[in-house]
Amino acid sequence: MSATLSTLLGAFLKIGWLALIFNEVRGAVLAVPVLYAMYNSGGSAMAMWVGFCSLAGIALSVIVPIVAAKRIQKFADEKLFKRAKQPSLAAAN
Repeated sequence: MSATLSTLLGAFLKIGWLALIFNEVRGAVLAVPVLYAMYNSGGSAMAMWVGFCSLAGIALSVIVPIVAAKRIQKFADEKLFKRAKQPSLAAAN
């Protein structure tokens, strides 16, 4: 059961890295119109504030999944290391 769980978790993490790459591209695609609108607005304070808030939201939507993926990877590695370190019952008999 634990081997199936770690195999499944490993597959999800590999798929997750692909999703993170697409998330980075999505963030860049979303940021371009915001930067263009800030440029066309002439740099008014309101346009800069709205642009900053939009870019901060885009940045958070890109950065948070990366941090979460690293934490999940660390958790999975610790579980696998702990599982490999424990002696099995079959070896004890």
